[in-house]
Amino acid sequence: MQFIELTGKTLLDVINEGEIDMGQLHRAGVNGDSILRINKFGEIELRSRDEWVMVGGLLGNFEERLRKITELDWL
Repeated sequence: MQFIELTGKTLLDVINEGEIDMGQLHRAGVNGDSILRINKFGEIELRSRDEWVMVGGLLGNFEERLRKITELDWL
């Protein structure tokens, strides 16, 4: 699976209003310093101490926004 990694702060720049439940991300422990990754299906995973935990997903045309804002490509 290919991912783009980013911080919680950068994720806020990527998502559009109403695209994801911000309360859900907050309850999962996502904050500005969190390390996250998003796959090509839009699934968002949070890096915990010893594993990646699914915390939500993006909808719509997020791929180009994600690549433009992060200046990264899928790895």
